[in-house]
Amino acid sequence: MKIVARCLAFVAVAFVSLAHAAWPDHPLKIIVPWAPGGSTDILARAVADKLTQSLGQPVIVENKPGASGNIGSDLVAKAKPDGYTILFGSMSTHAINPAMDSKMPFDGVEDFTPISMLAFVTNTMVVNASLPVSNVKEFIAYCKAHPGQVAYASAGPGSTNHLSAALMEKMAGIKMLHVPYKGGAPAVLSTVSGETQVLFTAGTQSLPQVKAGKLKLLAVTEDHRSSLLRDTPTVGETLPGYEMAVWYGAFGPKGLPPAITRRLNAEINRAMMLPDVKSRMEAIGVEPVNVTPEAFSKVLHEDARKWGQLVKELGIQSE
Repeated sequence: MKIVARCLAFVAVAFVSLAHAAWPDHPLKIIVPWAPGGSTDILARAVADKLTQSLGQPVIVENKPGASGNIGSDLVAKAKPDGYTILFGSMSTHAINPAMDSKMPFDGVEDFTPISMLAFVTNTMVVNASLPVSNVKEFIAYCKAHPGQVAYASAGPGSTNHLSAALMEKMAGIKMLHVPYKGGAPAVLSTVSGETQVLFTAGTQSLPQVKAGKLKLLAVTEDHRSSLLRDTPTVGETLPGYEMAVWYGAFGPKGLPPAITRRLNAEINRAMMLPDVKSRMEAIGVEPVNVTPEAFSKVLHEDARKWGQLVKELGIQSE
């Protein structure tokens, strides 16, 4: 009986290995939890084209917007973990949203398999051109001299704009006024017009206004200088320990087989570093990265803890 059991176990292992070796044998889906045309959608379609070539199967992008990215993300969380349904999500959907809503349909960390960190969004700190500051040190001093009088715009409570400013308030010991809008575009216009004085936002939204002389670029919020803005300092150079790194990532459902995870990681990383994809991403202020699933998982856990704690401290809830 023992010999029979061992034979059956061997056959089972061989069958699973064969199934994995045959993957993929039909089309894959990349779910983008936002509307078409955004930077995540552009990124997904660029990568999908390359994966179609390298995997030998069609890779189709499907947009499933709604509920701040939660609808599309939930579809992937509940999908079969077979490597045919992938999510292109972000720090917001996995590290911030779950802390804002006690009725979330999924856990942003535990219900997914991190496959690959795709890229960082170049996140900038800009001020209205009339504000009499030219760097972060002067900005902090100005806020201390005018407590509660400097207003910052955001795309809404819990947005990365909001948390970037709230983290600065906490670390620099300053008090500003939060003015939330329903989206990034009106937040930029508010800062340009002078209704608000400071904004933390993606370079795709701020840099055209900087070039037009309507906003001043003070810093980027990552822990290192952007390769796209090498002469621009980080906030952390003035305020040690400050960091807001906004990333995009590829996820599978929980339980995605390690062999498939590694294969997707290798293929996605390769695609992101191809010259035509990389240049296309850099043109929209997105900086491709190349990390292992394990390294991405570590970032995911750290950011969920960090931003979840800040969201709870501030009492931010989804609207």
